Amino acid sequence: MTQAKHPFHTLTPDFIMDAVESQGFHCDCRNLTLNSYENRVYQVGIEDDRPLIAKFYRPGRWSARQIQEEHDFSTELAGHELPVVAPWRNSSGESLFHYHSFMFALYPQQGGHAPEFDNLDNLLILGRMLGRMHRIGMVQGFRHRPVLDSVSFGHESVALVREQWIPAEYRESYQVLTGQLLAKIDGTLAAVGPVRLVRVHGDCHSGNILWRDQAPHFVDFDDSRMAPAVQDLWMMLSGDRQRQTMQLDALLEGYGEFHDFDATELRLVEVLRSLRILHYTAWLARRWDDPAFPIAFPWFNTMQYWGEHILALREQLAALDEAPLELL
Repeated sequence: MTQAKHPFHTLTPDFIMDAVESQGFHCDCRNLTLNSYENRVYQVGIEDDRPLIAKFYRPGRWSARQIQEEHDFSTELAGHELPVVAPWRNSSGESLFHYHSFMFALYPQQGGHAPEFDNLDNLLILGRMLGRMHRIGMVQGFRHRPVLDSVSFGHESVALVREQWIPAEYRESYQVLTGQLLAKIDGTLAAVGPVRLVRVHGDCHSGNILWRDQAPHFVDFDDSRMAPAVQDLWMMLSGDRQRQTMQLDALLEGYGEFHDFDATELRLVEVLRSLRILHYTAWLARRWDDPAFPIAFPWFNTMQYWGEHILALREQLAALDEAPLELL
């Protein structure tokens, strides 16, 4: 029996250029596939002009309203002169386009390299940018995009892996360990109580920040949602506790120039890290029918992977018992 082709199979070079040209551009037949798995992203050459970045959204992941909220947020940030790569808009102000069964957007090309999170001066600048971003992000909330919570990122992720993916050799350990982990996550969230939720970037790792001309440029707001502000900070912290404390101090020194940070949210750093680990594994599982995933992540669903995943969860269980980071 022949396996059904994935929807992204439709995205041939001709299809991509036809979609871009449907918005009035003239392509010069240069087409470069960029590193993206959740969606598909291409650099498309334009006659007598700079290339454009064409982003084709994964069918069924976001609704048109949810994508439009992402676009509007990044455009709002760019309107306040934040270094954000916002989508191109046509003369009617539209930024989300439809071509056959796909929704897509076009972006200006932005060069740059990943920031050095070990450089405290860089973190000071990043903190300033995030402080400005969150000050704008709290003005209003998303109406259609979701909240980052333990149900969708934690409980649903664990249920999927436990029921369909974890090998029998690890099933009992996984069930016991994730039960303890989720209980501690939910217990910490309850103990911390309600925190202020803002519109955040949501996925502030080094691959989504382009450093150029001594400044960061934020790209790919695809995971933007309502979340505590610390969601956009904790991924920039690494190393031992002393090092993370120094990094956090630099970030919040810059952040505090533009926006107040609630130190209570530091108790959520390991909670958010744990949820990301659980969600990431479930994301790989959910996308395994996409032919690009077995090629890009050949180590997933091997016995070695599950053994290392169990170990990472044990480490997070211990981390949740440690005292949270403190400001200097």
